[in-house]
Amino acid sequence: MRAWPAPHLPVVPGEPISLRLHDVARGEVAPVEPEGTASLYVCGVTPYDTTHMGHAATYVTFDVVGRALRDGGRAVTYVQNVTDVDDPLFERAARDGVDWRDLGSDQIALFLEDMTALGVIPPDHFMGVMESMPTIIAAVQRLVALGVTYEVVEDGVRDTYLDLAAAGGLGELSHLDRETMLAFSAERGGDPQRPGKRDPLDPMLWRGERQGEPAWDAGELGRGRPGWHIECTAIAMEHLGDHVDVQGGGTDLVFPHHEMSVVQAEAITGERPFARHTSHQAMVAYDGEKMSKSKGNLVRVSTLRSEGVDPMAIRLVLLAHHYRGEWEWTAEDLTRAQERLEHWRAGLSTDGGPDAIATIAAIRDAIADDLDTPTALGAVDAWAEQSLAGPGEVRSAPGELARAIDALLGIRL
Repeated sequence: MRAWPAPHLPVVPGEPISLRLHDVARGEVAPVEPEGTASLYVCGVTPYDTTHMGHAATYVTFDVVGRALRDGGRAVTYVQNVTDVDDPLFERAARDGVDWRDLGSDQIALFLEDMTALGVIPPDHFMGVMESMPTIIAAVQRLVALGVTYEVVEDGVRDTYLDLAAAGGLGELSHLDRETMLAFSAERGGDPQRPGKRDPLDPMLWRGERQGEPAWDAGELGRGRPGWHIECTAIAMEHLGDHVDVQGGGTDLVFPHHEMSVVQAEAITGERPFARHTSHQAMVAYDGEKMSKSKGNLVRVSTLRSEGVDPMAIRLVLLAHHYRGEWEWTAEDLTRAQERLEHWRAGLSTDGGPDAIATIAAIRDAIADDLDTPTALGAVDAWAEQSLAGPGEVRSAPGELARAIDALLGIRL
């Protein structure tokens, strides 16, 4: 699957970023220290109701992670999946009376437009489930061969599950108690109440074919389709190897999705940890509730763009909130971002300005400190205010700072 076009990434002089990022498994902020090329895996969209601000916040956050890793000239391999085979997609297509493949294709195209407009650096591998099916099937077959799976048969249909007791590692990522795990599993795509499972939390690896559902041939597994978690495990391992430096997504993916993805990968490799950092974007609310497809309380990037809103103002709204803090989208937030964008552009349009070296260093320091983007924006605010207050001393300063803002924060001015 082809991703969107890559934006130009200016080179910024000065000391590069040494990124420190929160890791949920350790429960602390720790240095990101790749061995060679940095590897980044971010869970992608299920293509319907794209792209709402919860999505956008996630992809902008990990775009800043990628920019920070690239700042010192480090190579980054970035992988993102698309869950183009999934029950919610089928249900939405049936509701709307369209083919699920057509709905997925249309929504993916819209997502690409939104990411382009927001200046997000595209993944090197943008992989749908359908095109990755041989890789996913091979991962399930490997787990079967390792003896860490079992089958549940219902009405003659075989489903294959991971045996968590045999695989080991459950809870090492999320550190949740069992009661919370069971609740989250039920809420987030699991089937803890299903009879015949060895452990209610065991994730499905392969769902046998049912009437009216898409299915693929998978040898001894039988015809069917993959479970959600194994899709990301297989795609990440295929393109990034046995370990990833940063695994990312929203906080609603901590359990079960990221927990199970990691457990499956570690069962295959026999090595821990699969993800050296697992980091999460906090939820974005609207009208007092978490923004979600099921509730329908969505603010979409495409809607704002169609209304003439500058995508850089949208990006500024997202960067004005620390990625680990929950927040609520408001019209006032957008107005403040639009005013900030105008202020920055005015300050950078002067014939010279205050020396930008300290401001660029302050942006880098803030990003290095667990993506403290609000502080980074404040440093630019202060420079712009000073620039507008009087004649500039350094002719090159506006251009230098504009390139740094573009490279490090992804704001095109």
